[in-house]
Amino acid sequence: MSDESLREAVAAGVMGSEEAHQALLQSIVDVARAIFHARASSIFLLDEAKDELVFEAVSGEGSDRLVGTRFPADTGIAGWVLVTRQPLVLEDVASDQRFAREVAEETGYVPNGLMAVPLLHEERALGVLEVLDRPNRSQFTLAESDLLGLFANQAAIALDLLQSGRRARAALTGASGEEAVVAKIASALAGLEGEERAAGLRLLTALEEVLRRG
Repeated sequence: MSDESLREAVAAGVMGSEEAHQALLQSIVDVARAIFHARASSIFLLDEAKDELVFEAVSGEGSDRLVGTRFPADTGIAGWVLVTRQPLVLEDVASDQRFAREVAEETGYVPNGLMAVPLLHEERALGVLEVLDRPNRSQFTLAESDLLGLFANQAAIALDLLQSGRRARAALTGASGEEAVVAKIASALAGLEGEERAAGLRLLTALEEVLRRG
């Protein structure tokens, strides 16, 4: 197989992995919205290079227009949750000074209440999961907190894999032979689980660092 054919095959594998991870993120927000009987649910991904939060998956209100929308990473409630790494529950967002109404109005949907939790993976803040306008309750129960945490854990894993795949795809653009190997490793991670996946991610990170120094 020629280098070009190999690169095309690897690119196809990386794209397939990205689509699978995006589908997983979409299923997470769909189920979260259904479980909490919410009007909407969304996952934001942190774009570290641009210091922005990006709508990566949306269920319910705004699902037809918000994916890909960006705003500064330190903005609003999502920005506060990302920076502090603390979950937040608000029954009346309008009364909270952290709420960025202008940004919400630009999205076309201004929520009344929300739950937000940071998406953390190996001590890195990858993004934020929000559940918007669930039925009003006097208190956020421990069971609900645990359940939201489970959704957050799964979303963080999917976001991490999505980022790895995108880095590999970027490496394919004008990639040298060594960078193509890094991309091939990244695309193969989709088929690994548990400790094997963790070891593969560590290897990928190490190889990227070596190439960056070169």
